[in-house]
Amino acid sequence: MSTSHHPVALRLERHVGPGTRLLTTVMALPLVDGIFPALIIAGAVDSVLGILEVGLLVFGGSATLSVVLAEMSGSRREQVVSILAVGSIIVSLAAVEAALAPTIESLLVLETFERFAAVVILAIAAKTVSATVGEYLPSPGVIIGFGLLASIDPSNMELVFTTDLSLIIRSTAAAGVGVAFALGAALAGPTLRKLVGLDYFRFGSAVALGVLSLSILGFISDQIPLALAVLAVTALLSIDLGGTRENKTERDAGPDTSPNDCDCGHTHTGSTDTDTDRVPDEPETESDSGTITDGGRPSELESAAEPATESERVPWL
Repeated sequence: MSTSHHPVALRLERHVGPGTRLLTTVMALPLVDGIFPALIIAGAVDSVLGILEVGLLVFGGSATLSVVLAEMSGSRREQVVSILAVGSIIVSLAAVEAALAPTIESLLVLETFERFAAVVILAIAAKTVSATVGEYLPSPGVIIGFGLLASIDPSNMELVFTTDLSLIIRSTAAAGVGVAFALGAALAGPTLRKLVGLDYFRFGSAVALGVLSLSILGFISDQIPLALAVLAVTALLSIDLGGTRENKTERDAGPDTSPNDCDCGHTHTGSTDTDTDRVPDEPETESDSGTITDGGRPSELESAAEPATESERVPWL
């Protein structure tokens, strides 16, 4: 049940290959596309709930889970070492972008930029659900670029480098949550591969991302962990303890009734579509040897079971 066709992961795999490189690309994508800095500026990591939401949905989520369970090879120890190496890079880049975020924020109209940040999350949710829909949507980097252009405040064009240590800590904590999510998936990999339906988890994660975008826009209070609740319900619904989904699939498939499975040793008495092309059956007669012949030809199965001997042959044969 661990097989998944995650649109984002499949698209990236064609460019970077499977395994650790694919995991690095998937987890670094929010940093490269500008999604994570946009969320920092929008205040998505200002609370503990926000840190968990960003870590689990942006750095973790269905794409990371799909890569860890379906694409990474090697023993559990090797997977953990690879994830820790990838995680050190992700956390370091997150700290750098968090250090630059206040400087970028000072140049923007925050209310306008928050709307673009929410649109980015919605676009990611749509790409997660369907690869076909994702082909018609702009990339997150393009949306962030337009957001920066639309949000620049001309009256405050002075570039002053400022840092916020608490913001850096919160941002690296969000990245650390994503790395911990990947580690947990690797450690519990053998069990999760048997129990978790990745496609079910993917659709639920897309819904949770949509809820997160509503939270950024202010439609949902930051004190209500609705996105985390949706993700938790998704995780529960994607678990199949009894294997009922696989059994249902087998029942729906039904028995194989192909003509190749018929017993060719028996004569079919019912009429078929090809009866008109067949030579009319001659009456069955019993030879002196005791075998049943149909049209003068002995049955192959009976001939193999009871080979004729010299004494059993009639004189004219």
